[in-house]
Amino acid sequence: MGTAAAAGEGAGRALRWLPWLGLCFWAAGAAAAAARGTDNGEALPESIPSAPGTLPHFIEEPDDAYIIKSNPIALRCKARPAMQIFFKCNGEWVHQNEHVSEESLDESSGLKVREVFINVTRQQVEDFHGPEDYWCQCVAWSHLGTSKSRKASVRIAYLRKNFEQDPQGREVPIEGMIVLHCRPPEGVPAAEVEWLKNEEPIDSEQDENIDTRADHNLIIRQARLSDSGNYTCMAANIVAKRRSLSATVVVYVNGGWSSWTEWSACNVRCGRGWQKRSRTCTNPAPLNGGAFCEGMSVQKITCTSLCPVDGSWEVWSEWSVCSPECEHLRIRECTAPPPRNGGKFCEGLSQESENCTDGLCILDKKPLHEIKPQSMENASDIALYSGLGAAVVAVAVLVIGVTLYRRSQSDYGVDVIDSSALTGGFQTFNFKTVRQAGNSLLLNSSLQPDLTVSRTYSGPICLQDPLDKELMTESSLFNPLSDIKVKVQSSFMVSLGVSERAEYHGKNHSGTFPHGNNRGFTAVHPRNKTPYIQNLSSLPTRTELRTTGVFGHLGGRLVMPNTGVSLLIPHGAIPEENSWEIYMSINQGEPSLQSDGSEVLLSPEVTCGPPDMIVTTPFALTIPHCADVSSEHWNIHLKKRTQQGKWEEVMSVEDESTSCYCLLDPFACHVLLDSFGTYALTGEPITDCAVKQLKVAVFGCMSCNSLDYNLRVYCVDNTPCAFQEVVSDEKHHGGQLLEEPKLLHFKGNTFSLQISVLDIPPFLWRIKPFTACQEVPFSRVWSSNRQPLHCAFSLERYTPTTTQLSCKICIRQLKGHEQILQVQTSILENERETITFFAQEDSTFPAQTGPKAFKIPYSIRQRICATFDTPNAKGKDWQMLAQKNSINRNLSYFATQSSPSAVILNLWEARHQHDGDLDSLACALEEIGRTHTKLSNITEPQLEEADFSYSRQNGL
Repeated sequence: MGTAAAAGEGAGRALRWLPWLGLCFWAAGAAAAAARGTDNGEALPESIPSAPGTLPHFIEEPDDAYIIKSNPIALRCKARPAMQIFFKCNGEWVHQNEHVSEESLDESSGLKVREVFINVTRQQVEDFHGPEDYWCQCVAWSHLGTSKSRKASVRIAYLRKNFEQDPQGREVPIEGMIVLHCRPPEGVPAAEVEWLKNEEPIDSEQDENIDTRADHNLIIRQARLSDSGNYTCMAANIVAKRRSLSATVVVYVNGGWSSWTEWSACNVRCGRGWQKRSRTCTNPAPLNGGAFCEGMSVQKITCTSLCPVDGSWEVWSEWSVCSPECEHLRIRECTAPPPRNGGKFCEGLSQESENCTDGLCILDKKPLHEIKPQSMENASDIALYSGLGAAVVAVAVLVIGVTLYRRSQSDYGVDVIDSSALTGGFQTFNFKTVRQAGNSLLLNSSLQPDLTVSRTYSGPICLQDPLDKELMTESSLFNPLSDIKVKVQSSFMVSLGVSERAEYHGKNHSGTFPHGNNRGFTAVHPRNKTPYIQNLSSLPTRTELRTTGVFGHLGGRLVMPNTGVSLLIPHGAIPEENSWEIYMSINQGEPSLQSDGSEVLLSPEVTCGPPDMIVTTPFALTIPHCADVSSEHWNIHLKKRTQQGKWEEVMSVEDESTSCYCLLDPFACHVLLDSFGTYALTGEPITDCAVKQLKVAVFGCMSCNSLDYNLRVYCVDNTPCAFQEVVSDEKHHGGQLLEEPKLLHFKGNTFSLQISVLDIPPFLWRIKPFTACQEVPFSRVWSSNRQPLHCAFSLERYTPTTTQLSCKICIRQLKGHEQILQVQTSILENERETITFFAQEDSTFPAQTGPKAFKIPYSIRQRICATFDTPNAKGKDWQMLAQKNSINRNLSYFATQSSPSAVILNLWEARHQHDGDLDSLACALEEIGRTHTKLSNITEPQLEEADFSYSRQNGL
């Protein structure tokens, strides 16, 4: 084996030296021939140029080359004049058999041109281990010597997969500088870098704002909104292309305030009010997660408008001297006071004239008192006799009518002349007192009526029979209002109305209305048919509704059944391993919040606690209200009671605040708070078009064992808790709902409320006197402070066989809204159709804890928060989530929270606690483009229907 190897190595060396040996033999032969030719005087052979000898000149030299994958490369070399060309690689001659040569003649110079090329394989390059790259060089010979070409290196081309540095995403303000770094993968030859934006190449030559020449980095000198996008670094050489990870660039815009609007007009036409001006965060509007504007969007200042003063007349002047025309004058001026600030001018004449016939005026040369025309005497006599005759006839008719009526109504203590008291309508009544001196039907029997003086009695009308006095004074349920008045004029006309000042105060009796033996609302069994009036009163109520529940880290929901009041404790609001007994109550007694000026209480006073409990996430408190929501007509405030018992304003619903958040829905207000306490909503009407929603309902007795039957009409604030209070008291006293309650829109236009009974069957029923129509003053309804108002109507059957009652109850505001309650009922308990007060499911499970208390499963909630809490290049962050859920105001509150999306979802949970409309939320998310699956299709156990239901629209 050793001998064979030595022989092979010797053969190799011989082959490498072969070109030199051949070249030497060729040179020697050429020299000998030249000598012979010279000696013999012969010419040079054609193969030898006649020009002076030159060294070979390379026309083409080998170039650097790269081996791609396993494909060999070819190295070329061309020279003239050249007799031989051989390649030398890495200092060693390439075998002659590996050369491919071509020979040609240069026509212009007649010199020989020789071209040679060889192939270099990947294996040859890989097998070479030297201090430098694999290289090859051409050596060309001519008869004068040799020439060497440049060295051409041969390398294996490659490009690694991983970038040494990927570009990183950036969030920069508008007009800021953006620098994205990129270090491409290692490769031979070195990779060239190209930048892509949203998969489109970037041409820095067309955009002077972009520079890509600095060490493969991308530099944007001044960021624009259009520069937001996904940027990718692309590296490529002759072998492959590589893509870096995409870097998201977000160019955000911080919000800026617009200019203030002009100050609005003073909200009151007369007296002290306020003006406001506003600005919006639109200059520019925050984009792509930019910061919201800091500061308030609304400013208010107080203003004072001069009140118009209507003019009033001075006293008349003395009569002037009688003129020749037999007239004298007197005048007065509108200066007591004069009209100011747009007040009305005095109505009436500023000048009066009268005929004066005291003998100073002359007609036809005679004093007037001496002139007595016969025609004037005759006319005066006719008028006198006609008047006397008409008076006699009228008195006779009146006496006969009164006598007949007293005989037919002798059982009553008064003589009713106007039949409108029996047929309905709000009419006046004529009555005269009974002749007996000690008749108890008089408001004060010790006073004798004066037929010439008008008196006003302030207090309830108490027209009762002496035999029923003891029974009727036992009533503690119906307390008459102090502002219902009866005005007795000289003609004994009785009318109901509102009086602010009374000229004579009658004695208020302790009991003026009938009640049954069970102290409920059943009918009276009178000994005599005594007329009476039942007016509005306040029912006795319990002082507080209360519910409690124990909650921990998982959170939950606390609901006050049938009241519309609820409390949502979010997941994580209570620290782990802690639990609290949380309570919630509603004040049903006299409200502690006293109205200030025109301010009105719109909701119940709700207390939640314990007050020393600290939460890490805002909780949601839902409070019902009775306002017809409109920012043009109401200025609604959230108030909190301090430990000293005083009420202070937390915020106005329209104001911007970072301490709490109020979202006003048509029937409830959802408040995000971080401290427990007692809260209530108040409203200040801005215009006369401000509307309170009242719920009107009619109740009757469960059964009727006598001829009398009572209807009770309630007008309460349209909040479920106010109506529940009425329902509880009616159930306690045996009452029955006769008709579905309805909503009445009561305007703040100072007009009173009228309640009347209409369409009573004339031959089956009759309404007792003075109860067909009753009127409630505006202030009593508008500032009712949630106390239930009710008005009672007394009906009487003609016979016990009448068991059906059909009539209408009309409740209307003068120059306002009207509602009709159609009563169609049986007075027998076993024949009456029952109308339920509330859905029974609403009183089940007042406290729910853990996942079942929430409509959105916790896993889905976490994904939504993770998605929207992170700003996105297209601006699809929590602000868009808020917008899709109709939350467009006071977004600065959410910006201060650690997870704005979580707080927005908590607010969604509070708003949809009864419907759980997950489809609407899923549609909103799909519109944003963050999800493609509807939440309603999730079948997790958390999506089971809640164990209670609620109907807010009708409160039942």
